[in-house]
Amino acid sequence: MDILLLFLGLLCMLIGIAGSILPVLPGATISWLGLLLLHFTSVVPFNYYLLGSTLFIVLVVTVLDYIIPSKGTKHFGGSKYGIWGTNIGLVAGFLLPIPLGFLLGAFIGGLVGELVFNKSNIQAALKAATGSLIGFLISIVFQFAVCLFYLGLFINLFWKYKEQLL
Repeated sequence: MDILLLFLGLLCMLIGIAGSILPVLPGATISWLGLLLLHFTSVVPFNYYLLGSTLFIVLVVTVLDYIIPSKGTKHFGGSKYGIWGTNIGLVAGFLLPIPLGFLLGAFIGGLVGELVFNKSNIQAALKAATGSLIGFLISIVFQFAVCLFYLGLFINLFWKYKEQLL
């Protein structure tokens, strides 16, 4: 049973890292579930302080994940259409087989979204799409950093108890 929990925890860590880039997966939350699964093994002692503080970080990052892109878009004069366009373009760009397609898709999606909102001002749409992309990238950096930190915690705990786990 411990091996299964260890494997599922590691899988959650890897999916969480991927989810830190993809908007459809809550990366930090999934990574936190990986830590929780590791603590459910019979070997690793349940650490309420560690799990509570890392859960608090997940909650903060999740809230920031919604606030930062919209603030970036609004700061550059964008609208909700730009935010939605960025998210749709991100997913479409991720599915296209081109290098860094998710970034290109996010920018083009934000631009198209802003042009739907305001067709007459291409300059403002470009500025808003840039703001949306910058906000999105900052959000990715936060999520990715938290997921890597949680992976480091997971590896540290695994290494500490590897003899009993394997």
